[in-house]
Amino acid sequence: MEARASAKYLRGSAQKARLVIDMIRGKNVNKALAILRYSNKRAALGIEKCVKSAIANANEAAEKANIAVDPDDLWLKAAYVDRGPTKNRSRMRPAPQGRAFRERRHFCHVTVLVSSDKQDSPTLGKSGGTTPAVSKRAKRGGAAAAPRAKRGASKAEAAERAPAKGSGSGTGETKAAASKKGATGEKKPGKTASKLGKVLRRKKTEE
Repeated sequence: MEARASAKYLRGSAQKARLVIDMIRGKNVNKALAILRYSNKRAALGIEKCVKSAIANANEAAEKANIAVDPDDLWLKAAYVDRGPTKNRSRMRPAPQGRAFRERRHFCHVTVLVSSDKQDSPTLGKSGGTTPAVSKRAKRGGAAAAPRAKRGASKAEAAERAPAKGSGSGTGETKAAASKKGATGEKKPGKTASKLGKVLRRKKTEE
């Protein structure tokens, strides 16, 4: 059982009314009315009246057809907004420095379709499960679709490769260098320190 109701020439643009319609489309009538009642949008008041009118139309059509319909089982099967007339609806608003701003009076038409039929369950794949969502990068293809390597895995691989590279002749050289440093225990002096030492020795010899 289906019933339709429309509200025409509602104040406000169709774009702003669609924001409210998108919140209630496909939901139960009681839930939709609760959303509209506590919404801060100006268009919610006119849409709420339209939904109540659709419920009343469904009850009346069910009585005429001698069909028992529970109003609590109704749900919004379709809801859309059409743009209303804006021609010859402009007004002028005074602006500073002797100018005038043009205001366009927007109107919209709201249509709601309620139904008592059972809602369709979400479509399932051949395997019985839902199909996985495909990201935008995968749809583009190319380098953007290639998976990125994880940082943790790359660090672990680098740690495994490090001892393998150090094996062989390289390990002997590093051990010899470490033994030399340990034997001396001191770092080699820099160029400036060696020059100062030579100057001090010359002065001592001259004295």
